[in-house]
Amino acid sequence: MRLKPLLPLLAVMTVLSVLSAGCVGKPAETSTGQNADVKQFSLTISSNAIAGGKNANIAKWTEEYVIPKFVEAQKAKGVTATVKFEGNGADDKDYKTKVALDLKTGGGADIQEIDGIWLGEFAQAGQARPLADLVGKDKVDTWEGWSKIPQAVAALADFDGRRYGIPVGTDGRVLYFNKKLFAQEGLPADWQPRSWDDVLSAGEKLKAVPGIVPIQLNAGTAMTEAASMQGVLPVLVGTGKPIYDSGKWQGATQNIKDTLGLYQKIYSGRLGDPLLQQEAKGRDKSFSQFADSRIGILLESDYFWRAVINPANGVAKMADRDTAVGWAKIPARQPGAGVGGQDFVSMSGGSVRVINPNTKFPQQAWELLQFMNSFDATKARVSSTPQVTTRTDVNDEVLKADPMLTYVSKEVLPITRYRPGLAEYTQVSAALQQATLDVVTGKSPDEAAAAYQQAVVKAVGEANVATG
Repeated sequence: MRLKPLLPLLAVMTVLSVLSAGCVGKPAETSTGQNADVKQFSLTISSNAIAGGKNANIAKWTEEYVIPKFVEAQKAKGVTATVKFEGNGADDKDYKTKVALDLKTGGGADIQEIDGIWLGEFAQAGQARPLADLVGKDKVDTWEGWSKIPQAVAALADFDGRRYGIPVGTDGRVLYFNKKLFAQEGLPADWQPRSWDDVLSAGEKLKAVPGIVPIQLNAGTAMTEAASMQGVLPVLVGTGKPIYDSGKWQGATQNIKDTLGLYQKIYSGRLGDPLLQQEAKGRDKSFSQFADSRIGILLESDYFWRAVINPANGVAKMADRDTAVGWAKIPARQPGAGVGGQDFVSMSGGSVRVINPNTKFPQQAWELLQFMNSFDATKARVSSTPQVTTRTDVNDEVLKADPMLTYVSKEVLPITRYRPGLAEYTQVSAALQQATLDVVTGKSPDEAAAAYQQAVVKAVGEANVATG
């Protein structure tokens, strides 16, 4: 009689065990040769784009170029392909949640486009797998496109030393400067600083121009991720270390302190406007000020050139952009001090296309993935709105009329770095934003670094934080 109550308990424990295993999200194993020789197959493509809405150009390209061209190419081989596009127009966070849930439950599109900063998180959850495991190392390594993608850019689709997909689009960060303001103080039109001191020196000279802000380096929590990507992270890689290195996040290291020290020199030295960093619309205001020739030097991505101060359709149109604006690579703290021993550094963002580990047609999905990232398809994707792509051969052709975007493609992409694709990054980024705000509002770099480290330890655990 005493044994009977154990039976329901064992049943419950069994159900809980099954549910727990299902929550891990590890998909069923996919054989690289699965359905390789079928003469008929169906695939689905998903991205956060929708006709008439968010990223409408991507939706249009997928539906009107990729699908019909790919189906036609398969038909020429005697294969019947059915390809569908699963469009979304959601907030990025909601889209990420949907994709993760689809993959966890064994569903989802065969080709998924995800933000590069999600890749590590998806990989750790088993919701993304290395391409070599899905389609075979030889087939992956022999794709012609790798020779056209700079190694630094290809790293966007890598995690823990393995390649999970193909990077889709990217950008690069540079120092923009106003040539008219520079000319007033005898600074060169072809300015290229080789150290932080060179930037500060130019800022000191620009202080003589009344009514302007010499240097705008994004800082503070009001700037949100812009303070990290257009501020602290590009500066940090100029000290020789990225934010995440050798399995650990940087705590109150000398690299972090040096980075915050540059902020202190800019904002306590009246080279930057500390109040602007605290305003809710501070970044937008900095755009308008630069367009009005009231900021001398500003760190931003190529988005700033093509979409913000674009004289034709920018959000802060600058009529004389093409003659008044110069650009330069971001220098390391001093020559050779950047990550990898580089003299110049940058940070980039971008998305990655991966193959769903649950796909029934891994080989055909790899064919589609290669097609979507081919020269012709990539060129077609940006033909209406030229922008930097991951392929150098496409950039050489579509950007030849734009010297700034060509500069990013040729000079910046080969030296760039990306944010770590781990779930903890958002909390670490928020701590970095707070640290820069602390310095801007008067705390010392040491004080700000100490508070930053406490926040990072709380987010990722003390064992995962480097302090040396």
